[in-house]
Amino acid sequence: MNWQTEAGGKLVLRVAGRTLFEHAPDTPAVFVGRGVEKIDMYRGNFDINNYVEERVALREARFTLLHDGSARIELARDAQAAAELTIHAIQSAHGVHLALSATGEINRVWWRVPAQRDEHVWGCGEQMSYFDLRGRNFPLWTSEPGVGRDKSTHLTWQADTTSKSGGDYYNTNYPQPSFVSSQKYCLHAQTTAYADFDFRHPEWHELQFWAIPERLEFIVADDFVTLVERISQRFGRQPALPAWVMDGAILGLKNGREHAQTIMQQSRAAGIKVSGLWCEDWVGIRQTSFGKRLFWDWRWNETRYPGHAEWMKQLNAEGVRFLGYVNPYLCNDGTLYVEAKAAGYLATRADGGDYLVDFGEFDCGVVDFTNPAAARWFEERVIRDEMLNQGLDGWMADFGEYLPTDVTLANGIDAKLMHNAWPTLWAEVNARAIQGAGRTGDAVFFMRAGYTGVQAHCPLLWAGDQSVDFTRHDGLQTVICGALSSGLLGNAYHHSDIGGYTSLFGNTRTPELFQRWAEMAAFTPMMRTHEGNRPDDNFQFWQDAGVLAHFARMTRVFVALKPYV
Repeated sequence: MNWQTEAGGKLVLRVAGRTLFEHAPDTPAVFVGRGVEKIDMYRGNFDINNYVEERVALREARFTLLHDGSARIELARDAQAAAELTIHAIQSAHGVHLALSATGEINRVWWRVPAQRDEHVWGCGEQMSYFDLRGRNFPLWTSEPGVGRDKSTHLTWQADTTSKSGGDYYNTNYPQPSFVSSQKYCLHAQTTAYADFDFRHPEWHELQFWAIPERLEFIVADDFVTLVERISQRFGRQPALPAWVMDGAILGLKNGREHAQTIMQQSRAAGIKVSGLWCEDWVGIRQTSFGKRLFWDWRWNETRYPGHAEWMKQLNAEGVRFLGYVNPYLCNDGTLYVEAKAAGYLATRADGGDYLVDFGEFDCGVVDFTNPAAARWFEERVIRDEMLNQGLDGWMADFGEYLPTDVTLANGIDAKLMHNAWPTLWAEVNARAIQGAGRTGDAVFFMRAGYTGVQAHCPLLWAGDQSVDFTRHDGLQTVICGALSSGLLGNAYHHSDIGGYTSLFGNTRTPELFQRWAEMAAFTPMMRTHEGNRPDDNFQFWQDAGVLAHFARMTRVFVALKPYV
C-alpha cells in the first residue's frame, strides 16, 4: 500500500503498481448526497426510481498516516467544511481494505475508481448478457431476470405489456457488488444496499451505492489463476458436489410417478445414462395462466406419487437418486403456512398483519430467516422431515429474489437492505439442513438466486429460466456468459435447464435447440433436463428417436468427463 501526496492536493493510492484511488480537488474521487427511492415489485420484477436530492463533490482530502501503517483520509466539501466521509485504509494480506464511515444524513455515495481506456471488466455476480462489462452500467439488485431481456424484441415487449416482466440486459437473479479488472485486481464492496456499477467512462468506473458501504476491498495478484483463488478464499470455497451427480443425466419430469418411471425406462433402454430423477411436482401441481406450476406446501403429494417410500427404495437400488423442489415461501392455502403463522415465523406488514406476496395467481407468506427459530424450523421441519427423511437426495432451491422492500423483519433491519442479502440466507438454510441431517457430500441443492457469500454455502448454481430459444439475451448463449461471470467470483459449479424453460407467446422448444443445449450441458458439472413451464406445448427429448440417440451419446461424453470435475 503506497500513498502519494502531490502538489495541488492530489492524493494517490497504488498497490503493486496499480492505481486504485486517485483524488484531486478538480477531479474528486468521491461524491455524497441524499436521495429518495421508489421501489415497486410485481411478481419479482422491480420498477426502481431514484430522485437525487443532492450530489456533492468532496474536494478536500485530509490525509494522515497512522503509526500502525494504516491511513486515515477525511473527505470534505472544501477546506472550511467538516469531514462528511472518512476512509480508514488498511493493508490486507492480498491488497487493501478501505473502511468507510459518514456523518450526517448521507444515503448516497458515488465512488470513482481509476480506469484505463483499454481495460476490461468482468463479474458483478451472474451476468447473462455481457461478459465484458465495459461500456455499460449494471444495477445490482436481485430480481427476476425477465422474459426476452431485450427491449428491441417483440417477445420482450409482449412480456412487458402483459406482466411487466420483459427485463433488460442487467437484470439477474444473482448480482454481486464485485468486479474483476484486466489489471489483475478485484474490487468488492461490502454492502447489501442497491448499487449501480457504471463502466461507461474511459477514465474511471463510477460505483453508486444507496447506503454507505462498510468497506471497499481490493484483492490483487500477479496472474488471473491466483486472483480467482484469492477471490474464492474471500467469499468461501464452494462445497464439492456428490460423486453421483456426474454418473449420468438427471431427468426433469413433472407428471407423476407413472410418467417418471416410464420415461426413465425408455431413456435407459435408449442408452441414456441416468443418475437421477428430478420431479419438481412431488408436491403437486397448481395450474396457472403461466403454465404448470407447483403447490408450494412442501409435502409429498400422494395422488401424483402413490407409494413414494417404496418407490424411493426401488430407485436407489437401481442406482438412481430422486430430487425435488422447494423455495422459501409457503402458499397460504397449504398446511405449512398455517403452522408457520401460528408459531410467528412469517414476516409481517408494518402493522403486524399478514404479509402475502403475489406469485402469479396465488399468494404466499415469507418465512423470516432473520428469526433464528424460523430458519431452524424450515431446516428441520421442512427440509429434514418432509424432504431428506422422505427419500429426497437433492432439490432445486428456487427463488430468494422476492423479498418485498416494505416487509417487517425480526432483526429490525430495513428490508431494502435485507433484499439482496436474502439469497445468501436462503443458501445457508439449505446447507445447514443437509449438514444437520448428516448428508453433507451426499445430498445436493442448486440455486439461481445469489449474492455475496452464497459461494460458501451453495454447491451448484443453475442459470435460471432461459427462454426456449437461441436468442442473444435470454436463450442458450446466456448460460455460457452466466457461468463465466459467476465463475470468476468463485462459483466453480454451474449448469442450466437443458432446452430452456420459459415458453410464452408461441415461443416453443425445437428438437435442434434441445440437441445443441445437450451438447453444451455435457461439459458442465450437472446434466439436467426440464420439461418447461408448458410441457404439452414444447418438444420433449423422448418424442424423437434421433434426439434420444443424440442425448444418449451426450450423456456418455458427460460421464467420461467425470474425472476432470
